[in-house]
Amino acid sequence: MGNKMLKVNIQKELKEFDLDVDFELKNKRLGILGPSGCGKSMTLKSIAGIVNPDSGLISLNGTVYFDSSNKTNLKPQKRNVGYLFQNYALFPNMTVDENIAIGLGKDYDKNHLSEIIKRFHLNGLEKRYPRQLSGGQQQRVALARIMAYGPDVILLDEPFSAMDTFLKEQLRLELLNSLEDFDGFSIMVTHNRDEAFQFCDELIVLDNGKVIAKGDTYQIFENPGKVQVARLTGCKNISKIEIIDDYHVKSLDWGLELEVSKKVSPNITHIGIRAHDFSSARENDLNAFDTLGSTKIEMPFEWEITLANGLWWKYDKQIHEHEFVVPDYIKIDPKNIILLEE
Repeated sequence: MGNKMLKVNIQKELKEFDLDVDFELKNKRLGILGPSGCGKSMTLKSIAGIVNPDSGLISLNGTVYFDSSNKTNLKPQKRNVGYLFQNYALFPNMTVDENIAIGLGKDYDKNHLSEIIKRFHLNGLEKRYPRQLSGGQQQRVALARIMAYGPDVILLDEPFSAMDTFLKEQLRLELLNSLEDFDGFSIMVTHNRDEAFQFCDELIVLDNGKVIAKGDTYQIFENPGKVQVARLTGCKNISKIEIIDDYHVKSLDWGLELEVSKKVSPNITHIGIRAHDFSSARENDLNAFDTLGSTKIEMPFEWEITLANGLWWKYDKQIHEHEFVVPDYIKIDPKNIILLEE
């Protein structure tokens, strides 16, 4: 099937903002990260054909799903797309095997059905109804039903939002394993940066309907580029700056002068420091400052230290280490200071 590619370039006027999303996906797994109500689900629904954009183009491996210029608009049933809804949308009056069989079409092969049931660890649950299943089991049935009809794209809409933390961890692993041998594309919408990082080869960051970052997931976390992207990827410390010279800035929020490792261009307005990136220091070390007036809180696996100037420091600990003395000075390595545009 030649070069696989999903192209999405759509515009839609919404009440709160105008959605304008443009990307090409060649890798298997894409994440769309952004706050609630920024247009993430609307993007998925447009790909699935549940919602029609005002203008644009959606195509998969050369098949056009939607093209406003020549009025092409394939019905959802004609698009080979599987959509995992937040609430899984199982048929309540059908058993597990009946729910999954729907994905297989009319004259399905019984052996194929039992293979799928085995693959999704649903053995023994075939005759149960959705209400008799746990959230995790329901999710597996929904995913099995989608996989049964062999989609080219699987769309995952906040698949873990309704679950408690313990279940989330378990299901993330299960979902990763289920998608491991899936040959098509998957797109996951989430506002959780850990999920985005864990799942996705590529990432798009959406804010108010606009793509504010796209690219390799690791690179976006390492170098978010913009203030809002840094926030959404979990950067706790962000400050406005004044540029002193090519490699020195003054943080206006923390009152510190700091050396950075990359040349500061005039469009840099802020810096970011991730909370785990500080280390203890001596007074004269580069980028060192004192910790006078700091407060610390013990968490199960880290100490959270809030410094008098408002900086957050997270220090990893062992579960039984109940003592930690905050050093008099801590420092930040110039290469761990992230340069950001507004």
